[in-house]
Amino acid sequence: MRSLAQSTYTYNSQHEEDTDRLGKLLAAYLLPGTVLTLDGDLGAGKTRFSQGFARAMGISETVNSPTFTIIKEYEGAALPFYHMDMYRISQEEADELGLDDYFYGQGVTLVEWSSLIEDLLPPNRLAITITHQDDLTRVFHLTPYGEPYQSWCEQMKENGDLQ
Repeated sequence: MRSLAQSTYTYNSQHEEDTDRLGKLLAAYLLPGTVLTLDGDLGAGKTRFSQGFARAMGISETVNSPTFTIIKEYEGAALPFYHMDMYRISQEEADELGLDDYFYGQGVTLVEWSSLIEDLLPPNRLAITITHQDDLTRVFHLTPYGEPYQSWCEQMKENGDLQ
């Protein structure tokens, strides 16, 4: 049974630095087993967000889209980071990857193109959808499914970081 999202929050990014800032804000809340899903059109800024988020986790390696490798693992300062890209595989293929080991493990998982494997995602997660308004402006829509994600978004809203 899927958790129902309570609210959707927005974050406006006018520059790549704003996108990095959102990654840094979210990285401050991370716990083992954190799952973030990331969707948006080609060129929306998914990889850019992933890079800023990884840097905020203390990852010094180059982070790029794992389009052909599907899953890349990195050692962060406090937690491992699992970066996934589901763009090129079917839900059936994804089901054979043992994703639950990542989703319910001790690291942080970020899944690009997560809508392609919706039925395999954990019920509790933070879903992020990016829309681009023009060449630079992006709007991040954050939809928390369960705790602790709802609390994170509420706190970021209270701090003036989300609308």
